[in-house]
Amino acid sequence: MTKILLGQTLSYQKNPFAVPVSEAAQHERRGAVVVENGKIAAIGAADRIRAAWPQAEVTDYGDALISAGFVDAHVHYPQTGIIASWGKRLIDWLNSYTFPEEMRFHDAGYAREIAALYFNLALANGTTTSVSYCTIHPESVDAFFTEARSRGLRALAGKTCMDRNAPEGLRDTPQSAYDDSKTLLQRWHGVDRLSYVITPRFSPTSTPDQLSALGALWGEHPDCLMQTHLSEQTDEIAWVKTLFPSARDYLDTYEMHGLLREGALMGHAIHLEPRERDRLREMDAGLIHCPTSNTFIGSGLFDMAGLMAEGHRVGLATDTGGGSSFSMLRTMAAAYEVGQLNGTPLHASQLWWLATQGAARSLRMEDKIGNLAPGMEADLVVTDLASTPVIAQRANRADTFWDQLFPTIMMGDDRAVKAVWSGGQFQHSA
Repeated sequence: MTKILLGQTLSYQKNPFAVPVSEAAQHERRGAVVVENGKIAAIGAADRIRAAWPQAEVTDYGDALISAGFVDAHVHYPQTGIIASWGKRLIDWLNSYTFPEEMRFHDAGYAREIAALYFNLALANGTTTSVSYCTIHPESVDAFFTEARSRGLRALAGKTCMDRNAPEGLRDTPQSAYDDSKTLLQRWHGVDRLSYVITPRFSPTSTPDQLSALGALWGEHPDCLMQTHLSEQTDEIAWVKTLFPSARDYLDTYEMHGLLREGALMGHAIHLEPRERDRLREMDAGLIHCPTSNTFIGSGLFDMAGLMAEGHRVGLATDTGGGSSFSMLRTMAAAYEVGQLNGTPLHASQLWWLATQGAARSLRMEDKIGNLAPGMEADLVVTDLASTPVIAQRANRADTFWDQLFPTIMMGDDRAVKAVWSGGQFQHSA
């Protein structure tokens, strides 16, 4: 059945960090999206689209905005239950909250329970693609992918690997990390809309032998992505220097073990040395900005303007549960606030792009998700731009579409998410 969704529409032709907004984005005040066989068949003015598909089933969302669904490029679904835990620096936070919670994921039933809760929360906030760290337990990976597959979602994840500086119940070995990851990769990668991501947590919790084993696995499966953390906090960087005294810098701890090339996803990347910035750009790695996490845990301010000017791939992410919200709207607002603190405020078009096409580009999936365009997978979020009285009164004063959208970015939450579609199938409504 061909479906037509009516409303305001927003799509991108170019990167709004590289060209003026007028060239980057296309807004239709009364637009339409045609969905056929799980993909977008056409977008355009509502009258023209309806005339071309007279037999289609029509859903009219009025003045709500239809855009690509949000792409959350870095999450920890096992930390769902400990989100917004009080007041720790990164290492203390891991030891106090994260590791005790992750110990519970050896229980497949508990893993399934949290996976279902995570996707309920993500969909309620308009997120249609998630990239998650799991735990060292294969059961946690199976639970995440099973739940995502049952809902027809695009999802990416991997077993988190750690063989030192973690509790005994959360340590594997170089060999078991390789073996478990390979088994899970062979089980899940490319099944329906699922992708396996090779996942060393970060250098401090992996020995050189484990990093080398995972680098070898990535070399054997170059179509996979690899995700890890990089330069999140200054005390973390100092710790890395003591653990890897021969490394040129933090990034080198990955590069020397075969864990840096295109397809690498580097979470945080705040306190980068000049060599690291140059090398990341040269290797075309993805940098994942996690603003609510960076402010909540006191990590620092991501240099969005500088890194974009250098030509890096940058995506946006909640980093739940270090991040303090499941909402990509709240994450966009935090990215704006971080930009302000850096003296480089971001335009609404740039923020929305980061949460959709930019995040998809960081995953090297911009040809599949993150935009409204013919041939793209029909992952869509319908956003109410007047979801609360305060947002409505501010939007009513807007002179432009971007002025209308910005209050929802800054003050919106799950109440603004009117409907969510994934793979052309209806998933959620407010």
